[in-house]
Amino acid sequence: MNLIETIILAVIEGITEYLPVSSTGHMIIASSFMKIATDDFTKLFTIVIQLGAILSVVVLYWKRFFQSIDFYFKLLVAFIPAVVLGLLLNDVIDSLLESPVTVAVSLIIGGFILLKVDDWFKSNEVYDAENPTAHTEISYMTALKIGFFQCLAMIPGTSRSGASIVGGMTQKINRKAAAEFSFFLAVPTMLGATAYKMYKYYKAGFELSTDQVNYLIIGNVIAFVVALIAIKSFIDYLSKKGFKIFGYYRIVLGISLLIIHFFIYRLTI
Repeated sequence: MNLIETIILAVIEGITEYLPVSSTGHMIIASSFMKIATDDFTKLFTIVIQLGAILSVVVLYWKRFFQSIDFYFKLLVAFIPAVVLGLLLNDVIDSLLESPVTVAVSLIIGGFILLKVDDWFKSNEVYDAENPTAHTEISYMTALKIGFFQCLAMIPGTSRSGASIVGGMTQKINRKAAAEFSFFLAVPTMLGATAYKMYKYYKAGFELSTDQVNYLIIGNVIAFVVALIAIKSFIDYLSKKGFKIFGYYRIVLGISLLIIHFFIYRLTI
């Protein structure tokens, strides 16, 4: 991996982290097209670079992080499923990070779900004057269920934000509230994933070179700045238009990837 590739991946991460299109999936696709080796550092970079984008949430929504202790307990409850399943399935997840086909199939399946999700949960967007918080209040049980939905994103191409937003909507939460909780949940999730990935990397006997440290720093800074812009744009669009455009995008991209993979495979046999 070189500096130009680092910058490209960081921009992709910043744009896609909060969109329901799978940031990890897009980085796997980009890495494959740029012929970046799927070595241990590349896998580490794919996870750690998401931290920069995630921290943009803390800056944009900093007041919410000082709102109440209850807020943190709900995030903790939602975070628990990712901790348990992440530890149990770490090796499986690592192997999936090498598979553009897995990403393509996940993109297509998720795309068809996003085409219908606005219709399925249309009642969530109806304002109830008698109970104004009816579709924005997240209970502990709702937080836990959203946490389990988030675990679907351990399959590359699924989208962490997409899975957790849809999970919130299944609990009668409106699109905006579900999206914002998904953003908040990303903070402990990616802090934990980054710390664990770094621990595993060093435990395996690897060390980061000066260039690799620089790539991680540069990548996180770029992802942070780009994500600051992407979050607000996404929330505004989602509140007004819904998910359909993201569903079509996922389907077209997934099918295109399968076609490209098929022709490349045929050329190599």
